[in-house]
Amino acid sequence: MPHQIQHMLTLQLFRQHKELILEGLKKKNFKDLEIVDSIIAIDEKRRHIQVQNDEIATVINAASKTIGMLMGQGKKEEAEALKTEVSNKKEEAKSIAQRLALLEEEQQDLLIRLPNLPHISVPFGKTPEENEVVRVGGIRPDLSAQNLPHWDLTTKYNLIDFELGNKITGSGFPVYIDKGARLQRALISYFLDYNTAAGYKEVYPPFMVNEASAYGTGQLPDKEGQMYHATADNFYLIPTAEVPVTNIYRDTISAEHDLPIRMTAYTPCFRREAGSYGKDVRGLNRLHQFDKVEIVQFTHPDKSYEALEGMVVHVEKLLQNLGLEYRILRLCGGDMSFTSALTYDFEVFSAAQERWLEVSSVSNFESFQTNRCKIRYKNAEGKTQLLHSLNGSSLALPRIMACLLENFQTLDGIVVPEVLRTYFGSEIIN
Repeated sequence: MPHQIQHMLTLQLFRQHKELILEGLKKKNFKDLEIVDSIIAIDEKRRHIQVQNDEIATVINAASKTIGMLMGQGKKEEAEALKTEVSNKKEEAKSIAQRLALLEEEQQDLLIRLPNLPHISVPFGKTPEENEVVRVGGIRPDLSAQNLPHWDLTTKYNLIDFELGNKITGSGFPVYIDKGARLQRALISYFLDYNTAAGYKEVYPPFMVNEASAYGTGQLPDKEGQMYHATADNFYLIPTAEVPVTNIYRDTISAEHDLPIRMTAYTPCFRREAGSYGKDVRGLNRLHQFDKVEIVQFTHPDKSYEALEGMVVHVEKLLQNLGLEYRILRLCGGDMSFTSALTYDFEVFSAAQERWLEVSSVSNFESFQTNRCKIRYKNAEGKTQLLHSLNGSSLALPRIMACLLENFQTLDGIVVPEVLRTYFGSEIIN
């Protein structure tokens, strides 16, 4: 698919490149392809009615001028007759405007159900097994036969109490205790310092957002069932810092010389849908509430894929600094999010569980979010255009902590990575 037509699903795109839209939607494994024909049909009907509306407006304008001329000539009776005709035309125009508004609302309801189109480099595929491994790094630890999974280590060293969290709230809401809480805080502080040193401005946003914010970043209507909803105020607990941080620039126009805009934020994240069962959700593997540090960028459209690669390198270096074995995946179309044009996932190898755990996703949304949020910039010629938005986990904490505990366990305790020791205050957990 040509890169230049990926940025936004405009009505012109539907009229001129229907087959390319269908190809992109199929790559994303989107099933309701008939929506495309419905949107085109509504657009044709809307444009036809719009022509009628414009013709009536022309008649009204011409008649209004004639009325003025007749009144000036003292032909009051003819002017009054024409006024009656204009009044009837205005009623007709009012009816047409109402029909147009209903069609536009119907069309918009269909448009927001369509996901972002995938970048040309996105591989075909429907399942995580079809994602492409881009590269692998780090060294796998050689653990002793006595190695334990993190849910046993957290009990052994009194770091996290899962049962206490279950009593207070429910499953998926752990309580971090003593050195466990301190390690959590050390990770958050290190991640934020690492990001700000790279030029990301730290922000501390609300942990709840309104409907407009959730719609702007694409959580609504796609992920409505996965978010906790405070119904009395119609607020949503955030599933990621991406939502409030992106909306900081909703309905704004930036100067081109201020680009790129880079922000980082720590927030807790809340997700109702915790996923699968069994070992996949044991301990810290999958939670309803978890901590995450996020990075967000707004860039010039011509530079967003360069920025994406830079964010991938940024997150990769962070994992290297922690000393964890990792791999980077380019997600196939069927495993990508509703909003993304291209996503790289980072997975860390859990030595005790002997499997890969996802710890970060880095994505380019192109203009999908900025079109919804009206996040724009003014170029050198004074023309206002949409920016591109990108975001990435830098990093999600639960599985990072799980892998740190498992991969650095020894018979004497758990060794703290060197980059965290100043924040944690010790070299070992015992």
